[in-house]
Amino acid sequence: MRLHRSFRLAALAALLISYTVCVRAAAIEFDAATISDLNRAFEANTLTSEQLVQQCLARIEAYDDNGPKLNAVITLNPKALEIARALDAERKSKGPRSPLHGIPVLLKDNYDTFDMPTTGGSVMLENWVPPDDAYVVKKLRDAGAIVLGKLNLSEFASGAAHSSLGGQTLNPHDPTRTPSGSSGGTGAAIAAAYAPLGLGTDTGGSIRGPATANGIVGLKPTHGLMSRDGIIPLSLTFDTGGPMARSVYDIAVSLGVMTGVDPADPATQKSKGKAATDYTQFLKADALKGARIGIARDFLGADADVDWVIESALESMRKAGATVVDVRYPKWLLDSKQEFYSAIRNPEFAAQIGDYLAATGAGYPKNLEQLIASSTGVRSLRADGAGPNPIRWTLFKKEAEAGKLDDYRYLSVRDHALPMVRMVVEGLLAAEKLDAIVYPTSPRRPALIAQAQPQPDTASATNIANLTGFPDLIVPAGFTTDDLPVGISFFGPAFSEPKLLALGYSFEQATHVRRLPVHTPALPDQAVTMP
Repeated sequence: MRLHRSFRLAALAALLISYTVCVRAAAIEFDAATISDLNRAFEANTLTSEQLVQQCLARIEAYDDNGPKLNAVITLNPKALEIARALDAERKSKGPRSPLHGIPVLLKDNYDTFDMPTTGGSVMLENWVPPDDAYVVKKLRDAGAIVLGKLNLSEFASGAAHSSLGGQTLNPHDPTRTPSGSSGGTGAAIAAAYAPLGLGTDTGGSIRGPATANGIVGLKPTHGLMSRDGIIPLSLTFDTGGPMARSVYDIAVSLGVMTGVDPADPATQKSKGKAATDYTQFLKADALKGARIGIARDFLGADADVDWVIESALESMRKAGATVVDVRYPKWLLDSKQEFYSAIRNPEFAAQIGDYLAATGAGYPKNLEQLIASSTGVRSLRADGAGPNPIRWTLFKKEAEAGKLDDYRYLSVRDHALPMVRMVVEGLLAAEKLDAIVYPTSPRRPALIAQAQPQPDTASATNIANLTGFPDLIVPAGFTTDDLPVGISFFGPAFSEPKLLALGYSFEQATHVRRLPVHTPALPDQAVTMP
């Protein structure tokens, strides 16, 4: 009898142990795993970097090369698996370099990489390999991140989500819709879980438009927080790089790795004493409690579905303890912001692209005039899909005619209008005692590709962040009735990234609306096993 009872007790104990192991070894969907989750799996030996890279490559093969053929990737790093294996060995022998050790990263193809071409999406820079990495790319590699590949973009970071080298990028939520530009390849790739982390660039909304259109998180940092050295310029007064990911945590953990004063980029001097190396410390789920949030109602009213999602988001903030107040921008700013933007952006590209092109090798254009001349020789599609990009190339001529950097039209805006805009926004934030201003990142749902407008949407507020140089964090807010994502922007004063990340994280944790696009579903056996 005692033996029988002992057997039953032993069986019960084994069952409890088995149950405990099953509970502890929970699985997280591949697209939902944060970089923190991946590091826990690395530490528990349930995942290696090599396996993670293999899973990312499998998704690229399934959805970029096949399936919906999103056309987000221009170049893959042929040594990615070799690098991952080396980093796995290093982890075992020395431990991780940083939270990004062994994490795959995808780069918009206007970031210099010493081991892969940097083309800006243009057939005119095809196969151009820079001599070294962009500053932030080197920082990522030094932290142990793996550059998995380079992504499609609006050519030279302007125009529709199309390039002469990479063609049209598709939106994984609806391939007939634009992924927005100019970081459309990064937006689509990160939404489709090609990698946990991507980098975009933003001059007038080019991180934030693709973040909202593809239903992911994106940050346009304060101008000067991240170095632009080694990034093909569009307009250095406005240009900044920034991270794009599927969670606010991943934005925070990657941002800290990339900050730093760079002697090659004078703008980074502004960040001295104001940058952090660990932004995850600011992430608090209750950050909305007691916060004072302004809703910029000037940017509602263009799409009833978008408006409904934003109103729902505001209600979630109120329930989390925030006070929400209406704010309005001065009419003169709303009427003038696009003119101010164009007065800087167009002449600066004409001047600054030549400085970048001067370093390219023999046979490549060396200035805007040579780009224009080269473009006239491309008249039809090649077998690989590369071909003319008339919308962007027509813009070349407008840029060439925009005047010089000593022109009164340029100087008056740079020296007087931009400081005036900064003062107005700072005054609005202070007068209303706001922690942030929120607004629909795009006032309308993603347009059909056949109808997408390559020019900036004047109804959007995104370029106010560029005119001021202030940071803007985008977080998924919901979906329209036709299942298209809507993002909400958290906009604040210079170097307020800690506050914006805290608020965005709090909102994300209260709502959890991001999801894997229907056209890029989970692949078999890709869940991440957690300890």
